[in-house]
Amino acid sequence: MKAEAFLPDDYRPAEDEPFMNDRQTEYFRRKLLDWKASIMEETAQTIEGMKDGTRNIPDVADRASEETDMALELRTRDRERKLISKIDAALRRIDEGEYGYCSETGEPISLKRLDARPVATMSLEAQERHERREKVHRDT
Repeated sequence: MKAEAFLPDDYRPAEDEPFMNDRQTEYFRRKLLDWKASIMEETAQTIEGMKDGTRNIPDVADRASEETDMALELRTRDRERKLISKIDAALRRIDEGEYGYCSETGEPISLKRLDARPVATMSLEAQERHERREKVHRDT
């Protein structure tokens, strides 16, 4: 693993610099790590809340409402668990020098797309083609 590149607080990747240079790579690594830390913190808060929430609620409607809220929270945490797997995969791609390149075409993924969706593995065009193919298979 390379040493961290110097990264000013206001740094944003720009199209006019070499693609996935050390600064861009470090920018996305930090973005992914911060995102993961935020999810992990929310998860810890949810677990604490669930421990505190295991009280006996005599009113059936209140209990049902709390159980519904809990089920929704657990579904959200499950989606976030899957997202953490995608974040970890993106971090591995950074370490392997493959981050930012489309898994379908090998072409660079736009910086705007990566900034909006840092776990993206396909360029926008490849993703749209993939989704159209999926839709065709679903509709048949």
